[in-house]
Amino acid sequence: MDDERPLTGDQLEQLEQLKELDAGLEAAADVFQGLRPRLFGIAYRVLGSVSEAEDVVQDAWVRWQGADRGAVLDPGAFLAKTTTRLAINVAQSARVRREAYVGPWLPEFVDTRVDPQVGAERGEALELAVLLVLEKLNPVERAAYVLREAFDYPYDEIAGMLQLGQANTRQIVSRARKRLAAERRAPVDTSEHRRLLEAFVAAARDGDVAALENVLSADVVAYADGNGMRGVARLEVLGAGRVAMITAFAKKFFPGADYGIVEANGGPALLIAQDGTAVALMSATVGPDGIDGLYWILTPEKLRAYERSAHRIVP
Repeated sequence: MDDERPLTGDQLEQLEQLKELDAGLEAAADVFQGLRPRLFGIAYRVLGSVSEAEDVVQDAWVRWQGADRGAVLDPGAFLAKTTTRLAINVAQSARVRREAYVGPWLPEFVDTRVDPQVGAERGEALELAVLLVLEKLNPVERAAYVLREAFDYPYDEIAGMLQLGQANTRQIVSRARKRLAAERRAPVDTSEHRRLLEAFVAAARDGDVAALENVLSADVVAYADGNGMRGVARLEVLGAGRVAMITAFAKKFFPGADYGIVEANGGPALLIAQDGTAVALMSATVGPDGIDGLYWILTPEKLRAYERSAHRIVP
C-alpha cells in the first residue's frame, strides 16, 4: 500500500523557497569563484602569507553567503572591500605574533605559474623584496598601496574601502611609493636575472664557492627563515664570501637533494627537494653587480604553503 501523501500548500511553498535558495547560493558561488583569484591576490599582498590569505578569502565567502546580495550593486567592489577589511584585521594581530618569531620572518612564497590572475593587472607588490618593505608599513598603509599599485583601484574606491578621506588616501599611497623607491634597487633585465640564478643554482649544486662568489655582488645580503630550526642562521649574512660559503654548505645540509628552478611570486626561484619533498625555497634579487639579495624559506609550514598554493582550485 502506498503511504505517500500529496504535499500540502505550505510544504510546496517551502520546497519552492528551498529551490530558490539553492539557485541563489549557486549563483553566488559562481560570482565568488570568478573573483577568488583577485581576492586572494589582495589578501596575500597585505598579509604576505598564503595560509592567512586563504583563511581571509574563506571568511569573505561566508560573509558573501550571509549578505543581502540583492542589494549589492557591484559584487566585485563589495567583496574587495570585505576582503581588504578582513586582511587588515588579520595583519594587525599577526604583527604581534611575528615579533616573537625566531630569526628573520619572510613572507610565504606563492606559485603564480598555476594561477596568473594572482599576479593581478600588475606584478607590483608581489616580489618578495617588495612584500618585505610593505611589512614596515602599518596594515592600512599597506592595503592602500596594494589596492592602488597592484590592482589600480581609483582613489575614491580605496578611500571608501578603508574609510579614509581621498586626500589622506593619496598621501598614504605617495608615502608608501617613496619608501619603496628608497629601499628598492632598480631591477635588471628578466633574462639577466634568470641567467644569474641559473649560474647560482649550478654553483650551489656543486658546492663551488668560487663560482658562487662570481655571481654575487660584494654587498649581498642573505636572509633565512627557519623560525629557530637548528643550523639555520638567525641573523642576516653579509658579503659575497660568507654568503657563498654558507650556500655551498647546503650541499652537506641537504645531501642528495635535487636543485631546480620554479616560479614563485612572478619570477624564477630555486627549489631544493629531498625525496620529492621541498626542504628549501629561495628567491633572489639582482642588481647591476650581480645577485644582491637571497631570501631562503626553510620553515616546513611555509614550504607546505607554497606547495599548497600550486594546487589552488582555479575557476
